Amino acid sequence: MKQMLSLISKIYQKGNSFITEKLKQNEAGELVPSHGDILAALYINGKMTMKDIAQKIHRTKPTVTVLVDKLEKSGYVKRETSNKDNRYTYIVLTEKGSEFKPVFEKISSELNELLYKNLSERESIILEELLNKVLKE
Repeated sequence: MKQMLSLISKIYQKGNSFITEKLKQNEAGELVPSHGDILAALYINGKMTMKDIAQKIHRTKPTVTVLVDKLEKSGYVKRETSNKDNRYTYIVLTEKGSEFKPVFEKISSELNELLYKNLSERESIILEELLNKVLKE
């Protein structure tokens, strides 16, 4: 019986529930798990355009716009117009967004511990290799 998608869905739900609870515990309940991809991209790359974020996190530009709007409203990011070309607007972390990084990293680490706790190092590597193989077109 093939049930890969069902299992992946359950893991996804478990992860999202965990993240949501941890965000509430850390007084960041205005955030949702899908904000994590954007914050991670900004923590790694600094300022980015909406297009760059959308490509990096494999989401549509309209979806990213909605997520960024909420992050901006909550004070984690802001928009900056390019000094070189007014047609480009960058999304950048605010002080609040930058200060949230240690909490973000702690939640990410705890999530990984939860998800990998019953796997050996070798099993973890094999699982990731297999999932990446499934994603290749």
